[in-house]
Order: sequence, then C-alpha cells, then structure tokens
Amino acid sequence: MTAPTTAVADVAETIAALRREVCALHAELTRYRLVVWTAGNVSARVPGHDLLVIKPSGVSYDELSPENMVVCDLDGRVVEGEHAPSSDTEAQAYVYRHLPHVGGVVHTHSTYATAWAARAEPVPCVLTMGADEFGGEIPVGPFAIIGDDSIGRGIVETLRGSRSPAVLMQNHGVFTIGPTARAAVKAAVMCEDVARTVHISRQLGTPVPVAAHHIDSLYDRYQNVYGQR
Repeated sequence: MTAPTTAVADVAETIAALRREVCALHAELTRYRLVVWTAGNVSARVPGHDLLVIKPSGVSYDELSPENMVVCDLDGRVVEGEHAPSSDTEAQAYVYRHLPHVGGVVHTHSTYATAWAARAEPVPCVLTMGADEFGGEIPVGPFAIIGDDSIGRGIVETLRGSRSPAVLMQNHGVFTIGPTARAAVKAAVMCEDVARTVHISRQLGTPVPVAAHHIDSLYDRYQNVYGQR
C-alpha cells in the first residue's frame, strides 16, 4: 500500500467532511456571482496530512457532489477520486506547500476584480472594508500560464509581503487564501465587493485613500475584536 493511500485510509472521516464542505462552498461562488459556467474552484488542505481536496475539472456547478471532489497530494497528483482535478491543482498545491498557515484556496474570475487584474492595477485602500479584510490595497501578481505551478509561485511571492488574503493575478483573475476554505471564500466575496465599489467611486471622481495608521487600526480591530469570540 502506498503512503498516500495509507494517509487517506487514516483520515477517511476528515476527508469525507472536507468533501462535503468544499462541495457546499462552491454554491457560495455561484450565489455571489463570482463564477460562470465551470470556471473557478475551492480547495481545502487536509489538516495534518500532505493532501488537499479540490473541485473536479470542467464539471458543472449543479453536478458537483461530495463524491466527485478530488483528493490530491501536495504535488498535485490524484490520490483519490474518479475525476481529473481542477487545472489549478498544481498552483494551489504549491501554495499549500509554501504557506503552511493556509487551509483553503479559492479561484474566481469575478467581473470587477478581474477587470482590475486585466489592467494589472492593485485595488487601492479607500474603504474601511478594504482596510478590515485586506489590511491595505489588494495586490496584483504576475502574469503566469495555467497548468503548472507558475501561478502558485506568483501567488506566494505576492502574498508573502502582504496582509491581503487576495491577489489579482494579471490578465487572469482572483486567488484568495485563508486559514479555512470558508475564510478563503469570504475573502473572494469581499474582494469582488471592494473592487466593484472602488470602480464605481472612480467614475464619480478621485477616491480618498485611507491613512496608513487608520488602516492598521481598522485591520487590527476587524481581525482581533470584531464578531463573536
């Protein structure tokens, strides 16, 4: 029995729960209109194991089920599942390998955020929501070709120097990270909302930046005080 197969057997209940969670979270992407057709995906790290759970490639959102989620190792190789995994698997596996605090990764082509990515322009921090969730501007990562870990390298290089859980990959779309898959989905929703609002603001005039010390204060409050503890 190979090591990956043994690992899957040892964590069967955890993987089953993650299959259900990852499948359900894809409904949030369609709910908030962050994806079209079969584009986009959610993945989750299997805690304590070099494994991830991710959406199958090219399968319609209304055909997704916990059973057709794919389990891969952190080199992007399929360990369990009857479908080919997302074309973003190697990129996301790279993120998990190099950012051990990340428990979930999301990819979307949401309209407004991707429009900023097409311009290779960061979304400036001109809203308290931007300060809260992203701790500053939403940065732009380099152009990279789909299909290997090039996108993953760009994500890691960009987000290592940023408090933002979102990166706009140039000419491509949005990738978000979080301690959980749900947190990464939330970041994707917030990224699109901020990108849309700032775009509209710029149609009216020049948005006023939030001062750096206010950004720090807002970010600290939102991350450490806001909500139920």
